[in-house]
Amino acid sequence: MRVHRLTNRVAVPGFLVLAALLVTARLEAAEAPRLILQLTVDQLRGDLPTRYYERLGDGGFRYLLENGVVYRNAHHAHANTETIVGHATLATGAHPSIHGMVGNLWFDRETGFTTYNVEDPAYRLLTAGADVDADAEIDPTQRAARSEGRSPAAIEVTTFADELRSNTGGKAKAIGISVKDRGAISMAGHSGTAYWFSKSSGEFVTSTYYLDRYPDWVMTFNEKKPAQAYAGTTWQLAHDQGRYLFGDSDDREWETDVAGFGRVFPHAYGDGSSPYFTTWLTLSPAGDRLVLDFAKQALVEEQLGQDETTDYLSVSFSSTDYVGHVFGPSSLEAEDNILQLDRTLAELLAFVDEQVGLENTLIVLSADHGGPDTPGYLNSLGIPGGYVEPENWDREAAIGRIKQQFKIKGELIETYEHPYLYFSAEVKNDKRIDQELLEAAVVDELSKFPGVALAVSSSALRRGNLPDTDLYRAVVRNFHPKRSGDIFIVFEPNWFINDFDGLVVASTHGSPWSYDTHVPIIFAGAGITPQIADREVHTVDIAPTLSLFIGVKPPSGAVGAPLKEVLKK
Repeated sequence: MRVHRLTNRVAVPGFLVLAALLVTARLEAAEAPRLILQLTVDQLRGDLPTRYYERLGDGGFRYLLENGVVYRNAHHAHANTETIVGHATLATGAHPSIHGMVGNLWFDRETGFTTYNVEDPAYRLLTAGADVDADAEIDPTQRAARSEGRSPAAIEVTTFADELRSNTGGKAKAIGISVKDRGAISMAGHSGTAYWFSKSSGEFVTSTYYLDRYPDWVMTFNEKKPAQAYAGTTWQLAHDQGRYLFGDSDDREWETDVAGFGRVFPHAYGDGSSPYFTTWLTLSPAGDRLVLDFAKQALVEEQLGQDETTDYLSVSFSSTDYVGHVFGPSSLEAEDNILQLDRTLAELLAFVDEQVGLENTLIVLSADHGGPDTPGYLNSLGIPGGYVEPENWDREAAIGRIKQQFKIKGELIETYEHPYLYFSAEVKNDKRIDQELLEAAVVDELSKFPGVALAVSSSALRRGNLPDTDLYRAVVRNFHPKRSGDIFIVFEPNWFINDFDGLVVASTHGSPWSYDTHVPIIFAGAGITPQIADREVHTVDIAPTLSLFIGVKPPSGAVGAPLKEVLKK
C-alpha cells in the first residue's frame, strides 16, 4: 500500500515498483515461521530451568533463556494443576471450565464410571496389545480407563493446531508427540496427529481416530525396537556426584523404589525382559531420549517446515514428572534429570536448526504444571507438610453425623477423584435430600479436616456468589457443570495424596499453590528479541500469542491475552 501511494505522487520506474513489491512480499513471508515448535516439560516448576544454571550446556535451556523472551512470573490460573488440565490449557488458551478437561479423571454420572480424560472406545489403538496396563505402575490414572481407545473428543474447544490447519485449508501439518497419550493428544488437537509411547509394546502408537495405518517411517522406527537399546544399561549421573547440589542426598527414606529400580545411582534398566523395563525407562532421562528420537524422525519424514506453509510440532517431555513423583523435585535424581533434559533439548534444537533453521522456527517452552517438594524434604528443613487420605473420610465421625442428620443409610461418598469429591448415586437420587443443604454440611465438616484448606460446593460454584480472591477464582476456572464433582477440595500448602492405587509416591501436584502453578514461559527463534519480563502472565496467553504471531484466529474458547513482548517487531 505504501508503494502504491508513492507512485501516485512521483514517477517511479515500473521495475522499481515491482522490486519494492517483491521485497515487501519476501519480508512478509519471512515474518511467518516455517515451523512452530511447542515444547512442554511435564512438571517443570518455574524455578527449575535456572536452579542448576552453572552446569547447563550452551544449546538447551541456556539458549532459550539467553535468546528468548523469558517470562519469569508465569502461572496457570486454574486450581487443579494436573497433566491433561495443563496441556489442554496450553493448547487451547482456555481455562478448564471452558475446554472441559477438569482433571486427569472425572466421575461420569451418566455411565456411573470414572472416566480417563482421552479414552474413547470408538477409536482403538493401531497396535494390537498396546494396552495401558503397564502405564498404571507409575501412572495409575490409566488404570481407570475402561477402553484402550484414544481420541481428543472430550476437549470441547479447538486448539492452536486446529486453527492453524483450518486457516491453511489443511495444508499445515500438525503433530503431537509424548510418552503420555494425553500429552500428545491434547496438543495435536482434533485435526492433527498424535503419537505416544506404549509401555506395553515398547513402541510409539496412535489410534484409529488419526490413522488407518501407520506411515512406513513409523513402522520402520518401531521395528528397530528403540526401547531395547537401553537393555543392559543404567541411568548414570552426567557429572561427578560431588558437583551436584544434592550430591550427598542420594538415598532418602521418602523416595520410592519402583519394582527394584532402586533409590541410589546407578539405576539399572535390566536386560529388557522385566515387565517393568519400559516403566523404568520413562521414570529416567531415557524416556525423554525416546521421545527425542521419534520427534527427529517425524521432523524429517513428515518434512515439517520445508515449505511456505507453517507447520506445527509439539514435543511433550514426561520424565521430569515421573522423576518428581518418585524421587521428589529436590533429589539427586531430579537434579540429574534436569541436566540430562538440557542435553536432550540442545540436541533437538540443533537438529531443528539443521533441518529448518531456528530463524525460521518459532519456539515456545512451558509446562503443564509445577510440583511440590516432598513433605520429608520440607520437614527436614522445618517446613510443615504431610499427606492426606480422602479414602478414609467416609469413615470419619463427622461424616457419620451428617449421614444421621440426612438419614443416609449407605455410603455418602462415591469416590474422590482429585480434586473432586462425588456423592454416591443413591444420595444424588434421593428426592428427600436437599442437595444444597447436604453439600453445605459436608463443606463445613471437610473444612475442619487436617490438611484441608478449602472446600467449595458445586451449588456455590453454580451460583457464583463467592469471595473475590485469587484462590476462589482459580477454583471457578476449574468448574465444569457436567464433569466436576459435588465438592471441590483444596489441600493445605505442601499437603497432598501420596497413594496412587497402592504405589506410594514422594510428591504429587494438583493444587492452586504457587509451586504447582508457577511454570516457565519462553518464546525464542523466528527473530524474537531477547527480553526478560517480570509481569504476571498466564498459560492461557500462549495460544492467542501463537495465533496472532502467524495471523490465524485464536482457538474457539481462548481467553488469554497475546503477549506483547513476543509480538514486538
